Amino acid sequence: MLLQDEVARRDQRKFDTLLRQAHFRNHKTLEDFAFDRLPNLNRSLVHDLATGRYLQEQAPILIVGPCGTGKNHLAQALGHCAIRQGMDVLFITQGDLVGSLHAARATGGFDRRFRQLAKVTLLIIDDFGLKPMRPPHDEDFHDLIAERYERVSTMLTSNLDFAEWGDVFPANRMLGVATLDRLRHGAYRLILEGDSFRAPRPLPESPKNTIAKG
Repeated sequence: MLLQDEVARRDQRKFDTLLRQAHFRNHKTLEDFAFDRLPNLNRSLVHDLATGRYLQEQAPILIVGPCGTGKNHLAQALGHCAIRQGMDVLFITQGDLVGSLHAARATGGFDRRFRQLAKVTLLIIDDFGLKPMRPPHDEDFHDLIAERYERVSTMLTSNLDFAEWGDVFPANRMLGVATLDRLRHGAYRLILEGDSFRAPRPLPESPKNTIAKG
């Protein structure tokens, strides 16, 4: 019993460490994801991804949909599942990712930062395409994706349709083609369609907001 308790404590410490290092914005799990709001979402694929099989395949996951449809929640929830399986995860926005590489280059720490990002088992890049990338950010992003390609899994969320992803690389379309080709190859795609979860709720009817009928 004492040995089992020690193993449980060790596992919990590892989980807590991985969860802290993931830098999730908040605590999101599949258990509290509103699947009923997204009837067209491939729920069976989501639950299959939750098993972590894609991590053994080193396959990308691409999650697209309009603002407020739960992409961020779903990405963090799948990341949470990966941590439960003992995998190291990092959640970061596209802007923060290329910004951190740019800052590291200025202080002589680029190679170290690049290696950190390249080796993490699951890298979740949120808000891909929110802003276009220009040199050297586009080149750094391409090099990172190329380094991770077929070695470890990368997950992206984006408000853009797949057909618009090339617009993220306005300065070098060929670089964009090469980057996106690696991201799309063998990728699992989740398309979220529906009303925004952040849409304002209608006010309840009351004498103050109901027009009197004559």
